[in-house]
Amino acid sequence: MFSKTCEYAIRATLRIAELTTADERATVKTIAASIGAPEAFTAKVLQKLVRDGHLGSMKGPGGGFVLTEARAKKLKLSAIVKSIDGDDIYTGCALGLPQCNDKKPCPLHEQFKDVRDRLRTILEHTSVHDVSMGLGLDVGAFRLKG
Repeated sequence: MFSKTCEYAIRATLRIAELTTADERATVKTIAASIGAPEAFTAKVLQKLVRDGHLGSMKGPGGGFVLTEARAKKLKLSAIVKSIDGDDIYTGCALGLPQCNDKKPCPLHEQFKDVRDRLRTILEHTSVHDVSMGLGLDVGAFRLKG
């Protein structure tokens, strides 16, 4: 559903929130290892999220990335998806046809329109904190079980 890059961005954001809450440094190296992605790739994804105002960052020897619990409660998944994948997930054709639209729909247009609308609603109403809670992460600790 989401691009692999977007999946990594969401997982990295969860890990940064976890580390921030535990008062640990969230470095690119730590985050990349946690999400199973190359460091250079992870750095680019995180820089994009910082530029778009979703994460904080600090430079220098004690630096790293930051996402406080308060900010995690406000940060919606839709904001991360928009930063990484754009809005195509809400508008693109299910079959990938460039000419598909409301006036000239593909055979799956109406069914997928409902799915896309529901997905938008879910992402716009689900915060990073909500996901952490749904995964069984400790309140305020964001630690994955197992």
